[in-house]
Amino acid sequence: MPYSLAIFDLDGTLADSFPWFLRTINDVADRFGFRRVADEDVEGLRHASTREILARLEVPLWKLPAIARHARRLKGQAAAEISLFAGVEAMLRTLAGNGVQLALVTSDSEANAREKLGEVAALFAHFDCSASVFGKPAKFRRVIQRAGVDPSHVISIGDEVRDIEAARAVGVACGAVCWGYAAPAALRAHGPDMVFERMEDIARVMCRPETVGRISGA
Repeated sequence: MPYSLAIFDLDGTLADSFPWFLRTINDVADRFGFRRVADEDVEGLRHASTREILARLEVPLWKLPAIARHARRLKGQAAAEISLFAGVEAMLRTLAGNGVQLALVTSDSEANAREKLGEVAALFAHFDCSASVFGKPAKFRRVIQRAGVDPSHVISIGDEVRDIEAARAVGVACGAVCWGYAAPAALRAHGPDMVFERMEDIARVMCRPETVGRISGA
């Protein structure tokens, strides 16, 4: 079925922020009193769900809002260090040019998101930002209502297990990208509707209704 609304995640999906995250995480860990991430821990964490990551790093759930606020401040300060992945602008312009509404749901602030997106921010019809770690389902519902689109015509595209879980919670399709925070094998294990191995796959599938379905081994 063709999709008329695509809800994108930002970090790890459109913006290449994982290198910044790796440079920053241990300073945040020291500030908020959770476990530091050693180099040898990184790959294992990429195969874990969000809940498993929080448990492994011994992050107290009650500290999550403060950690998120601090992370948003740091991202704002480091905006110049975080660029979009190659091909993002062409992909988004192709979708918008083919009548697909674009929405952004992210844990980052709208100001940070707009700065990272630059000129292509104007292509997005809907922003719902500053999502809590497990708060995306409510924001998905709000965006879908604003867009006036039936959920059967909506796809969420992200790079983490929690993006898949959020899509399932609201009954929309989910696409997982292979270039972000979570390992592709971890994403495939959760059965997304699509797995995008390359940026250009998104527009190729979304703009050719006859090809919409499972691709790249999803």
